[in-house]
Amino acid sequence: MSVTGVGQISLQPDIAYINIGVHSESPTAADAVAANNTQTQGVISSLEKFGVDKKDIRTSNFSIWPNQQYGPDGQKTDLTYVVDNTVYVTVRDLTKLGDLLDEAVKAGANSINSIQFDVADKTEAIKQARVKAVTDAKTQAQELADSAGVKLGDIQTISFYDNVPGPLMDAFGKGGGSPQAEAAAAVPVQPGQMTLTVTVNMSYEIK
Repeated sequence: MSVTGVGQISLQPDIAYINIGVHSESPTAADAVAANNTQTQGVISSLEKFGVDKKDIRTSNFSIWPNQQYGPDGQKTDLTYVVDNTVYVTVRDLTKLGDLLDEAVKAGANSINSIQFDVADKTEAIKQARVKAVTDAKTQAQELADSAGVKLGDIQTISFYDNVPGPLMDAFGKGGGSPQAEAAAAVPVQPGQMTLTVTVNMSYEIK
């Protein structure tokens, strides 16, 4: 007799990952880099003052490229240089996430996106889900055996699959400046819930 048991555990995210960046443009590459460096350092300093550990802030992207402008007639006009600097931030206190985003925007961040919510340690939840899955499989096997008028023998095989969810993605984007800072503070951030599922396949000898 073969049965499949399922065990599920709902998890409340307790950690978040977010990309916070600065986008700058200037007529010269040197000016664009200098302005971006100053603004980015201000954002990083504000994050550290807010309580984010240095190890939880790392550069995930730095790029610079020329941006040629064209007029209505298709002729080249202005040439500007664009610089993007993005840091990947780990937020370990979700109760402060909204305020942290507000502070980052006030400090000069004008590109905030790709918030991912996760659970830092899923070890205990996986154990609980496995127990529930095995219990579910055993219950089904006993019910089927009773219905069929047979007795369960020894377990012959056991296999399982852990469906551990990855980080929950929530798109988020804000520009820089005072109005945007006010908007960031006004937007509630809801991490939602994650569901961890374990499936167990068991086969029994029947008598």
